[in-house]
Amino acid sequence: MNSWFAIEGSPTPLGVTWIPAETCFNFSIYARNASGIILLLFREGNYAEPVAELVFDVIKNRSGRIWHMRVALEDVQDARYYAYRALGEFNPSQGHRYDSQKLLLDPYARGVFFPPGYSRGACTQPGSTMGKAPLGVLPPNNSESYDWTGDVKPPRHQHDFIIYEMHVRGFTRDPSSGVAINERGTYSGIIKKIPYLQELGITAVELLPVHQFDPQEGNYWGYMTLNFFSPHHAYSQFPQRCKQMDEFRDMVKALHQAGIEVILDVVYNHTSETNELGPTYSFRGLDNLTYYLLADNREYYMNDSGTGNVFHTSNRYVRHLIVESLRFWVKEMHVDGFRFDLASIFTRDSNGGVNLIDPPIIAAITSDPDFQDIRLIAEAWDINSYQLGSKFPGISWLQWNGEYRDTVRRFVKGDEQQLPGLMSRIYGSADLFPDNLPDVYHPYQSINFITAHDGFCLYDLVSYHHKRNLANGNNNTDGTDSNFSWNHGWEGDENLPADILQLRKQQIKNLFAILMLSNGTPMFVMGDEFLNTQQGNNNPYNQDNDVSWLNWHQLQQFPDMFRFFKLMINFRKQHPAIGRSRFWRDQVKWYGTLGEVDLASYSRTLAFCILGAAELDDDIYVMINAYWQVLEFRIQEPGDWHLVIDTSLNGPEDIFEASESLLLASDIYWVSARSVAVFIKKRE
Repeated sequence: MNSWFAIEGSPTPLGVTWIPAETCFNFSIYARNASGIILLLFREGNYAEPVAELVFDVIKNRSGRIWHMRVALEDVQDARYYAYRALGEFNPSQGHRYDSQKLLLDPYARGVFFPPGYSRGACTQPGSTMGKAPLGVLPPNNSESYDWTGDVKPPRHQHDFIIYEMHVRGFTRDPSSGVAINERGTYSGIIKKIPYLQELGITAVELLPVHQFDPQEGNYWGYMTLNFFSPHHAYSQFPQRCKQMDEFRDMVKALHQAGIEVILDVVYNHTSETNELGPTYSFRGLDNLTYYLLADNREYYMNDSGTGNVFHTSNRYVRHLIVESLRFWVKEMHVDGFRFDLASIFTRDSNGGVNLIDPPIIAAITSDPDFQDIRLIAEAWDINSYQLGSKFPGISWLQWNGEYRDTVRRFVKGDEQQLPGLMSRIYGSADLFPDNLPDVYHPYQSINFITAHDGFCLYDLVSYHHKRNLANGNNNTDGTDSNFSWNHGWEGDENLPADILQLRKQQIKNLFAILMLSNGTPMFVMGDEFLNTQQGNNNPYNQDNDVSWLNWHQLQQFPDMFRFFKLMINFRKQHPAIGRSRFWRDQVKWYGTLGEVDLASYSRTLAFCILGAAELDDDIYVMINAYWQVLEFRIQEPGDWHLVIDTSLNGPEDIFEASESLLLASDIYWVSARSVAVFIKKRE
């Protein structure tokens, strides 16, 4: 049997594999409807003239729907890159878009190279893309591998699991980061900032997409994936593919040594080839019918993702691609979890309908043994489907909770009719994640957030009533209008009065305090801790400039805010009574200002007491006043209560270490307008 494979090649594994025993490469690619496949090999420096063009024999080099070939090292010569051409019918009305003039990237390539003449435009227009298309990188023909010695998987954070969403480039690209020029905006830049992350206290970073994306598409965020098996080249300080991979691994290893988990934001719902007017890079040219969901008129693409196409995840070959990509990042890159962009797309069947019973891709990921200890986080919505909570069929997955975001924003802003919703969100959103039979959910499955990359950052949320997205080039039509923001009487920062800034800072502390005092898993965005601003842009997806780059001068300007965030995070980590595996039930008591909760539509106050004995913790009493006047609150639980947080006060009096807390002389506390006060009763 081995001699057969040596002659014909093997259909598995897909992609390119170096076979030391035979000193050859095995090439394997899926192209069900192609009538022919040609492999092209390229030397360094000459990307318009292949060193070899190898034609796959329809009988000898094909098994089922997969084309395969063995190529001896001597026949590869000194080639470093490769691509394919696929022969077949160009008949868009039947879903076929074969074009033999287009070079095609291997979906399983472990590295992508962009030649100097690379052109997205050329890949979009008719004609040859020789020298203009991205190429796959051949794997090394030696046994060198990354040394993972010293990599210790971080602890499985539980009540102290706190996610910091960040953009690799934007985190350190600005000169104010203090990172060396060659390391700014890179994986190495993150390594340099690990002491900062440790001081802040976060326990997981969630990186916006690092899969190789199209550098000419204009999506700074990275949500236009080109290849699912290689880190984005521009986030590395090195041009060599192997060094790029190792730099990413160095980052993961260093974060692990600091006890910080690494979660990747991944985009398997669409690709950078967009709609029928988009470029032909890979999937479209290899097998358009397999990789994409098409409209009834197969000339057009379904667009539930809002980006031009929808990946056909219910197809078994597409499913295999996604699962193997995840396995690569887990096994070879040691990441700890994934946040799935528009994860509700995974519920689409082959006809574009929604399957909420047992979507194959969700079942494949959930049941795979390699992912049993991996964080799986869903953004459980898309343009045409909202599946938040128990509606989403990934029963064990965590989910971004957009309801939490909107409710907390509206309550702190002062909107009416928000109190019942606020209580549900603080409690862990049991209405969305019920723990009754037959499905028993956990409150930690709710990823609680107030800001994310998509939307206003925290400072802009309290500084702008209207989005300012003109720089994006879409006449301010992009980005949501439902921000639930409030400028506190002054739009933006120009000539900002000191009292307005003070109120904004207080509201930010209120928002963050509520986030850290809620059952569930908290997440916040890089820079919120020192009032980073995007100048009112709530959708800077294409702003690779100082709009999106962190301005680290803000850290020096607002050290009081950084201190509040740091100590608020530490408070949550010190009190396991807050974030639990189960809902609080009788371990929480709800109150109003002077007695029972006032559930009237106009009510803007809430108090609650978390009992900590079951978790060997202190009791915690919280008072929230979203009203615009100071109000009298009475603590409804007996005992000696110590003040630890009052967001109306200036730092350092706004939050204390436990040892510095102030013993109350009475059970009455006047809570200032628009503020939060927190007390603890120390466990005996």
